[in-house]
Amino acid sequence: MLFFPNAKINIGLNITEKRPDGFHNIETVFYPIGLCDILEFTEIKDPSKGIASNLISSGIYIGNNKNENLCIKAYYLFKNDFNLPKIDIHLHKKIPIGAGLGGGSSDSAFMLRKLNEYFQLNLSNQKLNSYADKLGSDCTFFIENKPVFAVEKGNKLKIVNLNLSDYYIMLVYPNIHINTSEAFSKINTIKPDSSLEKIVQEPIENWKNLIKNDFEPVIFKKHPIIEEIKNKLYSNGAIYASMSGSGSAVYGIFKDIPKKNKFNNYFVWQGKLKNEL
Repeated sequence: MLFFPNAKINIGLNITEKRPDGFHNIETVFYPIGLCDILEFTEIKDPSKGIASNLISSGIYIGNNKNENLCIKAYYLFKNDFNLPKIDIHLHKKIPIGAGLGGGSSDSAFMLRKLNEYFQLNLSNQKLNSYADKLGSDCTFFIENKPVFAVEKGNKLKIVNLNLSDYYIMLVYPNIHINTSEAFSKINTIKPDSSLEKIVQEPIENWKNLIKNDFEPVIFKKHPIIEEIKNKLYSNGAIYASMSGSGSAVYGIFKDIPKKNKFNNYFVWQGKLKNEL
């Protein structure tokens, strides 16, 4: 089975408090975008091929420890509860890693969705969410894969009325890997005066002055080039620009197809936004 796990962007990110378990409560809006990995699994029916499922990867390097990959972890979550056969998994990685785009979370959530479909497990989205939540805080988003307002660790979701399908996006990744745990450790938490759930209902032209990402001051101080990219997106005609999640990818939202020529040295992806993927 061949499928295409997509990335997401964060529209705003407020880090509201540190939790007793060491994590942080946040509020953000997740929005799906069309940048995708390529993921395939095939059932192994030859008993001579060993006892374990296997992951091979291509594209962006994901490291040597394949057993820690979320695709394999997703498979074994189901394997523990259902009589699944061995599978071969091939992941072609196109979504940059450490960029705040949720690529690994998307891969694992799509594995759950497609294993459920292929092996006819008949699990509801609510049940799939309970599995996805064990894999990572934003994995649950990719089960529904629609714009949501997310709170707590980013795993408590509420569908939000937000349709950006009239707009274009340009995404720029400067090949800087941001360690999310380290980024969180340098943040001072503060509860916002107004909820993002309400602010995103404002005209997008107002977002620049109303929506913020709490990671930006910390990340920009350490990596000024990321702030420079954000400013260039605005000078290139973006209505709204922001770092996604804890970075380092930065995106701009445009009324018309944006020009690409200012970012020739970086990974650049652009496309038409959709309301649902």
